[in-house]
Amino acid sequence: MTSKDEIREFLVSRRAHITPARAGIPDRGGERRVPGLRREEVAELAGVSLDYYTRLERGNLRGASDSVLDAIARALQLDEVERAHLFDLARARTAPATATTGARRDGTPLVRPSVQRVLDSLTAPAVVTNAKHDLVAANLAGRALLAPHFETDQPNLARFIFLDARARDYYVDWPLACSLTAAMLRLEAGRDPLNADLTALVGELSMRSPQFRTHWADQDVHEHRTGTKVYRHPDVGEVEVTYDVFAMPGEPGLRITTYTAEDGTESADKLALLSTWAATQQQS
Repeated sequence: MTSKDEIREFLVSRRAHITPARAGIPDRGGERRVPGLRREEVAELAGVSLDYYTRLERGNLRGASDSVLDAIARALQLDEVERAHLFDLARARTAPATATTGARRDGTPLVRPSVQRVLDSLTAPAVVTNAKHDLVAANLAGRALLAPHFETDQPNLARFIFLDARARDYYVDWPLACSLTAAMLRLEAGRDPLNADLTALVGELSMRSPQFRTHWADQDVHEHRTGTKVYRHPDVGEVEVTYDVFAMPGEPGLRITTYTAEDGTESADKLALLSTWAATQQQS
């Protein structure tokens, strides 16, 4: 898919999500041929001509000013992440293809030794991921919590979620995991459209997973920051964790994710059990 296709489908999908009532447009009667706003309505809300907005929606964002993009974002009621994605699509330029940081060609982890020491010093499960959701580093507790993901030579969260049959059981809300993962990959693709590794992953998932194709077509974008998840771990059963994501300064595309549970809860006891078991396995 070309960058113009990406822009067109994103804007069309966001326009379809906004009803006239939600946009504050009075009902003028008559049958509507589109589920959301018409192009002329978006143009009016954004304060641009219909011809100009039509050109933008056809994928020609090159040269559009920040003020125009802001106006379009307001008209379409984009949230913070969607607005950032629109700007990423507009600013995409022809450049040498890039590769995702965080993994060597042979699949071995690539993080600074000091980063690995930080991970190992944490009592909470922690992992490092890159833009294409490779698990490039982890501490023992992180490996224990996400154990099924690490049972491959190149562990990858997206491949596990969409292509491994165990994911349906491991993720208590597997449909939500699918939709959010596809939305996160689309956000990363907008940030770095020429990333060869990311493009290859999207192509692989599109070919092999009907669920991925469905969610990818939704044009949704999402950025993981903090929240809760419930895993059905094969050894300790259901564990509810709070995740927090931290960017790594000096390592573009790499993030540390930690997993914790509230003190005194059954989930906290299960995380402690997994950590103890992982430490015992290392010693043995």
